[in-house]
Order: sequence, then structure tokens, then C-alpha cells
Amino acid sequence: QVQLVESGGGLVQAGGSLRLSCAASGRTFGNYAMGWFRQAPGKEREFVAAISRTGGSTRYTDSVKGRFAISRDNYNTVYLQMNNLEPEDTAVYYCAAGRGLQIGVAAIGYDYWGQGTQVTVSS
Repeated sequence: QVQLVESGGGLVQAGGSLRLSCAASGRTFGNYAMGWFRQAPGKEREFVAAISRTGGSTRYTDSVKGRFAISRDNYNTVYLQMNNLEPEDTAVYYCAAGRGLQIGVAAIGYDYWGQGTQVTVSS
């Protein structure tokens, strides 16, 4: 069992930056590929970024490439650095962990989810 706790969300003006963190419980963090997803009001949850178990591979949805960066430490935390934020980035951001994945862009591949953190970008 893995518990995930996100933090770092908030209200920011367009063009600003935020850094999301996701702390995972347990001693097997390195066995999990990690991902960030987001869900805007009235929309389905969508993939944002993913990182492999070792951190050697990353994936991004096209709309955030060049603006967002996912990373992980060797202990228990995955990060999402978000720069040049746009109002369209407004959503609840969720962290996810997938034990059976090398790296994944589909929500169905992930086993554990955090409660989410709100990101609001004003224009």
C-alpha cells in the first residue's frame, strides 16, 4: 500500500510558476513509476507528466512541453515544476504511482492516487 500526499498548489497569475510535490509513504518508492494528472471543472482527468522508476525517462503531454518538468528524488518525493503558467492549466492536480509500469501516460496503469491539490491561474 502506498499513500500519496500532494502539496504546493495555489493561486498564481499567468506567466508565474509553482512547484508541486508529492510525498509517498512506504519503503519501496523506487519500485513505482510516478505520474501527474489533472482535472479541470467539467472535464475528464488528463495526463500531464510521467517519470520512470529510475528517473531516467520522462513523458509530457504536448500542452506542457517546455513549461513543466517532472523529477523525483531517491527517497520518496516526486515534483512537478510548472513555469509560464496559463489560465488553461487551472485544475486539480493529482499524483499517481504505478507498480507495474516502467513509465505510463494512461491513468488506468496507475495503482495509487493522491487527493489532489488545486492550481488556479488567473489571467
